[in-house]
Amino acid sequence: MSDSAPPTSAANASPQSIPLAGSALVLLTVGLALGTFMEVLDTSIANVAVPTIAGNLGVATSQGTWVISSYSVASAIAVPLTGWLARRVGEVKLFTLSVLLFTLTSALCGLAQNFETLIVFRLLQGFVSGPMVPLSQTILLRSYPPDKRGLALGLWAMTVIVAPIFGPLLGGWLTDHYSWPWLFYINVPVGLFSAFSCFVLLRGRETKLVKQRIDAVGLALLVIGVGCLQTMLDIGKDHDWFSSSLIITLAIIAAIALSFMVIWEITEKDPVIDFALFKDRNFALGVIIVSFGFMAFFGSVVIFPLWLQTVMGYTASLAGLATAPIGLLALVLSPLIGRNLHKLNLRLVACFAFMVFAGVSYWNSLFTLDTPFNAVIWPRLVQGLGIACFFVPLTTITLSSITEDRLASAAGLSNFFRTLAGAIGTAVSTTFWENNAVYHHAVLTESVSVYSPNTTAFTDTLTSFGITGSVAYASLDKIITQQAYMIATNNFFRISCIVFIVLAALIWWTKPKPGAAASSGH
Repeated sequence: MSDSAPPTSAANASPQSIPLAGSALVLLTVGLALGTFMEVLDTSIANVAVPTIAGNLGVATSQGTWVISSYSVASAIAVPLTGWLARRVGEVKLFTLSVLLFTLTSALCGLAQNFETLIVFRLLQGFVSGPMVPLSQTILLRSYPPDKRGLALGLWAMTVIVAPIFGPLLGGWLTDHYSWPWLFYINVPVGLFSAFSCFVLLRGRETKLVKQRIDAVGLALLVIGVGCLQTMLDIGKDHDWFSSSLIITLAIIAAIALSFMVIWEITEKDPVIDFALFKDRNFALGVIIVSFGFMAFFGSVVIFPLWLQTVMGYTASLAGLATAPIGLLALVLSPLIGRNLHKLNLRLVACFAFMVFAGVSYWNSLFTLDTPFNAVIWPRLVQGLGIACFFVPLTTITLSSITEDRLASAAGLSNFFRTLAGAIGTAVSTTFWENNAVYHHAVLTESVSVYSPNTTAFTDTLTSFGITGSVAYASLDKIITQQAYMIATNNFFRISCIVFIVLAALIWWTKPKPGAAASSGH
């Protein structure tokens, strides 16, 4: 007798609850994975091309960053709507429609003839992409047999984690060797394959539809609150944060709208966002831990290449090569971890992941201006081990006790907080890094004086090479700036180390069932 067999016969089971097998399952996995990879890739692929896009379309580089922020704002608004839309339309139909619309808007972005049109199409692209990641997760889990759902989650996690890492690499290569519209054109064949394979393989497996009225008030508060919050995070650094009246206004509107939204949704009969999910201990703690984990992780993903390029003098291509090894172990180990998930202690695996992250962060905090390229690569390679052990167990813990009818809502809500945490981590880390560098620059400059033996010795050395006057002091200032940013980088990674250690302890507050594997709901 099978342990996973339900009391009802297979003939009485709903079509979407019957797992796929063989080539159909392989093709569906590839189609869903490519759709997810494509969506997540677009959050970072345009980052390195912003100066090129801005120059070609005749706008300032600071304006060019709206190519990134417009997408992230629209996507952040759409992700929490996944559960409500899935109940109204059906998960399969919604995913297929989202992929097709994403493919169409990607082509339109590449065809844009001016900056204003590009931003409009990026907004549309971000909005229609919202349901793609959470629905790919839930559909994939439902399509695998119960004992293989850990493997499914491992395969899915690879795309979510690795895509942002390879985005800048691919974006830089396409921009250098072709032109920036190809950043968007490459989505077209991938999107068509993903939509077609899922439509063909999942026909007749649609989820139950619920004609639920629209929560207009909750939806309006969500759009206003999340839109203002994401915009504030995206442009805050360029406006010196709360020194700007615009940032203060956005923060106030976001705080008021989101506060009223939470109150409204808790008391609403048919809410857009089901905050009652947080009554589940594992879901609440899982979302908190994943969010802070991604906040710290994405902070390092941003700071590391910035340090390489601005402090160490690496080119964009060389910085990409130094960053890329992080995905190697994650690609190899994520499916293995997922396949054996039911045999593992989920809390122990997740705790190990955070301790690896903590160790790598401490390792990075020991870097100096003399650290060679090969020494930079090794910590990134080891960090891939932590990535493989981080996302799959934590996602399993988070969704382990969620019922099937609420799975799309839970996946959408957890992915929303993960995405928002990544944006917050990016904003906080870059602000801390630059402010800390400015502080240490000021401290180091206090030691520079004509009465200082070190200063005199340095200027005397420069004089012997024919470098005198303002040029000599400019050289000295450059060295001080490098040292200041090096100290700021070390401090950032020390703080990250502490955060990961705290999360390693917090994971033991969750209570997953012994032998729990990835669940599609109960």
